[in-house]
Amino acid sequence: MKHLGLNPYLPFWETVPDGEPHVFDGRIYIFGSHDRRNGTSYCEDDYAGWSAPVEDPGNWRYEGVIYRREQDPINGAPYDGKLPAFDSAFSNGAMHLLYAPDVTKGSDGRYYLYYALDFTNVISVAVCDTPAGQYEFLDYVRKADGTIPQIGRWFDPAILSEESGNYLYYGFCPPVRFPGMEQLDIPGGMMVRLADDMHTIISEPKCVANGCDTAKGTCYEEHPFFEASSIRKFGDWYYFVYSSLQGHELCYGMAKTPEGPFEYKGVIVSNGDLGLNGNQLAVNYTGNNHGGLVQIADKYYIFWHRQTHGIGFSRQGCADEVQFLEDGTIPQIAITSCGLNDGPLPAKGYYETYIACHLTEADRTKVGHVIESGPEGGELVIPEEWPYVTEEPLCGDAENNGDPVMVTDISEVSKNLKPYIYNLRKGAVAGFKYFAFDGTEQEITLELRHSETPGSMEVRLDAPDGPVVAHVNTDLLKDAKPGKWEKVTVPLAATANTHALYFVVTEGILDFASFEIR
Repeated sequence: MKHLGLNPYLPFWETVPDGEPHVFDGRIYIFGSHDRRNGTSYCEDDYAGWSAPVEDPGNWRYEGVIYRREQDPINGAPYDGKLPAFDSAFSNGAMHLLYAPDVTKGSDGRYYLYYALDFTNVISVAVCDTPAGQYEFLDYVRKADGTIPQIGRWFDPAILSEESGNYLYYGFCPPVRFPGMEQLDIPGGMMVRLADDMHTIISEPKCVANGCDTAKGTCYEEHPFFEASSIRKFGDWYYFVYSSLQGHELCYGMAKTPEGPFEYKGVIVSNGDLGLNGNQLAVNYTGNNHGGLVQIADKYYIFWHRQTHGIGFSRQGCADEVQFLEDGTIPQIAITSCGLNDGPLPAKGYYETYIACHLTEADRTKVGHVIESGPEGGELVIPEEWPYVTEEPLCGDAENNGDPVMVTDISEVSKNLKPYIYNLRKGAVAGFKYFAFDGTEQEITLELRHSETPGSMEVRLDAPDGPVVAHVNTDLLKDAKPGKWEKVTVPLAATANTHALYFVVTEGILDFASFEIR
């Protein structure tokens, strides 16, 4: 039986952002960085491999850890050569973290992993005989004389290998210079060609997408390149996907050659649906974004990521279908709960609420960027009004305070953690797109919890102010003990065709774990 495609596409407890999807030998492989649940910084874990069959893209398989940060000689691994000069302003003596990677299949049939350790201004290469096996460090990207050109920031690599050669894209283009970057020339998204050894630079760096320093007066002026390079070819066009200075959106440019320059064409996806059909209010708390395009069978998808736990350091990969117009351009798409499902989810069924693609508090104007730093670098403090996706242990005592259970057997993780939406206050909305109703659905069961006084919730169709099709009132929860999960079943108005569902809190403060339609 084919598995449902859901967003996020990996299990709810997995946090693999910056996802670069590639299809090798009939399987979709995702290569991304690796956050921790409730993390305190970006990319705190080693690279984890995941793959799924093209014919069943909801059926993801864990491939294990495919590369560890201690394998890089900058982090102390044995190395016979001379290390390149690298920045250490942000390391504080700690091991550098593995930032967003990309992978390509070389002309020799092997697979090459490109990555940058955090803020080292160096790109490293590892190699493996299989897409998701154990990669081994190969070398650093640099010229034949061992030097690294000081044009652009060597960060967020993307790699394209084809008959015409090997093309490496990179770049980080902040509006202000961080320590160590004061004198660096940072024009935008950059490209160099690599030799057949896959790591020696054989061309001068070329700017293919304008960044903050160079965007004025160009097609990139309103959406300058910031980071997150990604490269693909479909038909006659090369597509350069990147994260703009706005942060929450993935934009793209098009060119007829891999060397560009790429002409800016628009936004593909925003993780808050900002800009979609002129929308100026986020449908979710936004954060940085990174991902790439891929063809799966006869459909095309953009992979992107969202933030959980109310912070920027627990990110999860999502994907949604895109459409190409006759001229090759891609209109902006809406984020959904069913990205890889090849259509809406069946309405009849059980769904956990972590798949919400709309999550807002009562005042939509306050739904903004997730928390990424505390006061003067201290503890992250999340506003009390914010709802967010989190999880809690299913075993142990209440003194765990909701911290994730650490287990060594990955197959046991989902058995030990319960995902849910925390802190839905009066006026808050959790939305899910899309479900196919056949008209025979009669009831819906909601799994809810309240902390003090019982709350109430309406289920609406198509919009937060759409028609009410079910209602959970306070009387139904009056016997529920505070802090305890309760399942409440209510009638569901007859509904047919495809619809989004929005759950709107009308009284009290509720946690929301799941719903089941029968």
